[in-house]
Amino acid sequence: MAQLVGKLMPLGFVLTGVGSVIKTALFNVDGGFRAVIFDRFKGVKQEVIGEGTHFFIPWIQRPIMFDIRSRARNVPVVTGSKDLQNVNITLRILFRPVPDQLPRIYTTLGEDYTERVLPSITTEVLKAVVAQFDAGELITQRELVSQKVTEDLTERAAQFGVILDDISITHLTFGKEFTHAVELKQVAQQEAERARFLVEKAEQQKKAAVITAEGDAQAAVLLAKSFGDAGEGLVELRRIEAAEDIAFQLSRSRQVSYLPTGQNLLLNLPAQ
Repeated sequence: MAQLVGKLMPLGFVLTGVGSVIKTALFNVDGGFRAVIFDRFKGVKQEVIGEGTHFFIPWIQRPIMFDIRSRARNVPVVTGSKDLQNVNITLRILFRPVPDQLPRIYTTLGEDYTERVLPSITTEVLKAVVAQFDAGELITQRELVSQKVTEDLTERAAQFGVILDDISITHLTFGKEFTHAVELKQVAQQEAERARFLVEKAEQQKKAAVITAEGDAQAAVLLAKSFGDAGEGLVELRRIEAAEDIAFQLSRSRQVSYLPTGQNLLLNLPAQ
């Protein structure tokens, strides 16, 4: 028994060593990732390794992992418009590499390809597109600007093996001088609207005064005609109506008393 154990012990050490070697010769590619193999003798292999567990030759080969899922990046750019206004614009980009082009991306750009590609091509495209519009058009035609940026930037990124899933303008502002000029323009427009309202009001008041004067003139003509036709009878009638109204109002007042003509009822003074 002791002899059998003595014979199996070297075999166990051998199996352990083989297991360690096999373990060091395996690598895993997680979901959403791809691997590129760098060989010390042959360079970067053109084969792209998919998800799962794979073999490689330790020391001679080295797996390089790439994330092929969509990632977001904000790229701020300061540029000039067609009318020479400073524009601060920020793009939010969802990007991912083309899996089949990962060997070329690693060979030409490296693992930090996003730092080398996205800021430079975004600045280039934005400067070219924004220069085609003036400041007012950048606001009123924002959808058209976004469309042109998307088309040009997508085409430019494809040259480097990068796919852009979504591009959106998240920030768009102008310099202080332009903003101040816009504010002054808005104030001037409000003052112009107020002045126009005052002019229209004066016109309406003028028309009302003319209509009132015309009515008074027509009334005077009618009264003159009535006086000519009826003589002083109309005046006497109006006088009687006014006297009746005054008498009615005085009769309702408690502080007014009436004395019959030729009598002295209230004072009762002795006759001299």
